[in-house]
Amino acid sequence: MNGELKLTRFAKYAWFVLAYNIIVILWGVFLRASKSGDGCGQHWLTCGGEIIPSAPQLKTIIEFSHRITSSLAGFFILILLIWAVVNWFSRNSERKSYLLKAVIGSFVFVAIEGLIGARLVLTGNTAETLTPERPFWMAGHLINTFILLALLTLTAWFASGGKKLNFNVKSKTLLLLGLGIFGILFVGISGSIAALSNMIFPSSSLAEGLVSDFSATSHILLRLRVIHPILSAAVGFFLVIIAGWLKSQAKENVRINRWANILCVLILIQFASGAITLLTHAPILLQIIHLLLADLLWITFVLLSANVLAEQNATEKNCLPLKFKARRDKKCDCFSNYFRFARFARLTAKIGRDKFT
Repeated sequence: MNGELKLTRFAKYAWFVLAYNIIVILWGVFLRASKSGDGCGQHWLTCGGEIIPSAPQLKTIIEFSHRITSSLAGFFILILLIWAVVNWFSRNSERKSYLLKAVIGSFVFVAIEGLIGARLVLTGNTAETLTPERPFWMAGHLINTFILLALLTLTAWFASGGKKLNFNVKSKTLLLLGLGIFGILFVGISGSIAALSNMIFPSSSLAEGLVSDFSATSHILLRLRVIHPILSAAVGFFLVIIAGWLKSQAKENVRINRWANILCVLILIQFASGAITLLTHAPILLQIIHLLLADLLWITFVLLSANVLAEQNATEKNCLPLKFKARRDKKCDCFSNYFRFARFARLTAKIGRDKFT
């Protein structure tokens, strides 16, 4: 498990698709932060009732370009799926069912991503519009995006030589990895709510924002906004603890140690990024950087988890010959005892016949 990953043409394309989807996500952040989500009105698939807007405003260009890049993301994943299916039926390539499942999952979730975007547009939950269901759509959008990134990451990792994941491991390992996943998702949800509240209820100063956060008359989104930095700090420290424990359990595994170190570094950078974003009233550029770091942190944790579970699988496979040998030796002992007993029985019978004859 400490060898270098094999970057075939399919693997390189899979990593490209992952990187491209990150760019699309960041462009979506710019779309939301610039309040351009209503640039095409409440129209889908058309933009303002036209296939190509004839006299677009700036926000229309931003929204329309986001739709184009999102469509290309789905198209690229479709090519990835077709390529994986062709490899599956090819005699010259190794069949990996887990790789094919990851690609299929990626295609399913990019389709769901498009449906969520369409629903937000058609219901008018864009730009500065606030409806009771919009926070829930934002949370669902973020969870779906993170699942999509995880599946694309696993696809690229499997294609690069990553081994099948083994979930039959220590309960403590699964518990920590599961808590880490849910922790990152909850931080992401709280971050999406905080970003929405900052856009709809902007504050002119940090002091004014703090007063709004703790005011009983403030909107519920403003009062929930304070949860994000607290939850981020708690989950960040917890992830550092997980990384340290995983390193201690796999001291000789280079990859686990490498991804654990990268995770800790990204957490520290994200802490600094969050603090600067808060103090500077969340300018668009810092919002994009903040989400980029969040995506990279999530991908790093996925790769760390994959290497941990694959290491367990490799360890178990290395032990199989010993198990089979033990079983074989046990069977040999049973056969030996049987033959000894049979020989003893024949000798006893012979002695008995000689005695009575």
